[in-house]
Amino acid sequence: MTAIASGGVIAAGHGSRLKQFGVPKPFVRIAGIPLIEHVLSNFEAAGVTAVAIIFNETERECASFVRDRFGRLVSKVVVKTTRSSLESFREVLEAAPPGRLLVSTVDAFCPREDFVGFVRRAEELPSDAAILAVTGFVDDEKPLWVTATRSGRITVVGGSSGDAVTAGIYVVPEGVRDLGIPPQLARLRDFLAWLCKSGVPMLAVPVRKVVDVDRAEDVKTAEMLAREEVGGR
Repeated sequence: MTAIASGGVIAAGHGSRLKQFGVPKPFVRIAGIPLIEHVLSNFEAAGVTAVAIIFNETERECASFVRDRFGRLVSKVVVKTTRSSLESFREVLEAAPPGRLLVSTVDAFCPREDFVGFVRRAEELPSDAAILAVTGFVDDEKPLWVTATRSGRITVVGGSSGDAVTAGIYVVPEGVRDLGIPPQLARLRDFLAWLCKSGVPMLAVPVRKVVDVDRAEDVKTAEMLAREEVGGR
């Protein structure tokens, strides 16, 4: 088993459809806890010891919050307004500590037990593989589908259907940092599709349910999931 101690969080999106909450997207609360605190607490619970995170330039208060609240965990805070999730991902790759990298988007609301379970399973898998958390829970306007074999090897990323959808949580092997990201790719999902075709082994690990908190109705769904988590303990 190879422990995963390095992490990265992509939190530089503008969250325009959550403006009604009056705070930057990372500060939108689920069950009273800001999304960014939930994600970083999940990283701590999974045993990650150093995390790089990116916020956009309108989220400087978020950067201050994580430095104060998670100073021992967060090794690098990048404050930069990027053009896409892929550009943010590139920044995180450059800023994160070496080793296999656990990456999450800030809006991927995942119950802690499921998050830690994903990391433990990923640690058992080959260290040269890209590992995607996938879920059969589909509540997204534009889900990223994956098709996988029975053994979990992902054969296709993208398309109008598949076996499951990505959950916004990934483990990136060290070697991916040296590959370079083709300039013609515009989004993180395009990069994942390219990576799948490039020959890098890509494996799917199912998680029960993850909510992509992108709209007001997603906040309600995540609140329900949080209550289920508490009720199941």
